[in-house]
Amino acid sequence: MRIEFASDGVTLVGDLRVPSGDGPFPALVFTGPFTGVRDQVTGLYAERLTAEGYVTLAFDHRNWGESGGQPRNHEDVQGKLHDLRAAVSSLRARPDVDGSRIGAVGICLGGGYALKFAAFDPRVRTFVGIAGAYNNPYGMRAGMDYQSALASFTEVLERQDQGGQVEYLPAVAQEGEAAMPGDEPYAYYGSTASPAWENRVTRASIRELVTMDNMMGADFLSPKPALIVHGVIDRFCSPEGAEEAFKRLDEPKKLVWLDARKHIDLYDGEPYVTQAVEATAAFLREHL
Repeated sequence: MRIEFASDGVTLVGDLRVPSGDGPFPALVFTGPFTGVRDQVTGLYAERLTAEGYVTLAFDHRNWGESGGQPRNHEDVQGKLHDLRAAVSSLRARPDVDGSRIGAVGICLGGGYALKFAAFDPRVRTFVGIAGAYNNPYGMRAGMDYQSALASFTEVLERQDQGGQVEYLPAVAQEGEAAMPGDEPYAYYGSTASPAWENRVTRASIRELVTMDNMMGADFLSPKPALIVHGVIDRFCSPEGAEEAFKRLDEPKKLVWLDARKHIDLYDGEPYVTQAVEATAAFLREHL
């Protein structure tokens, strides 16, 4: 069912799925890929995990999809964490949800958000990251001219601060400039059937990606259980990043490697989605 709830006064829109049978049920809140909306990756995983006996809430974060917020298509790091908090509050208000059994599931960029959120919200009992991006400034600095990049993003923000229009670039493109350039992102988003997804993102969003520290959640999650599911080859969310997050986690924890060769294999490709769902459901049966 379509639901609405508020986060910092912003109206968020989500899809709530409830298993058949008598509740209350354990519940899962989802957060997903950069630029993604709820009827894409998070909706697919939510549907599959509802079939495993969980109430699920996949929603559009502020500034994206059907949810409110300005500027449109802008990555708001703190705002997304606030949205997850409000989503859990919404779930816990429902009589069909067991408010003491709530987990956070993140896919792609959402893996890092779910990790940091779960680490600092005592209402969340467990964390699952699938093909996760566990961003931290140290890793980003190692792969670019960091100060030059920060200077270019600050120029954009200064123009906007001085009254200029919000600046955008394509989210994906087979050729030319894009936030996620190349064939692989375009293969998924370029063919998406979602009417709520737009092929654009604010230029300032890239600054958020290179300055956020979601990896730190791994240092603070304990004693909550953690599952990381990742493909052995992933050009967009590195296996090395998944390994670092796993090493920084304390027990109980589990790392599951899937023989996926593309990042987007874990978006909607088979048998990888089924394998990820099965690993997640098995882990949650034990720890949630």
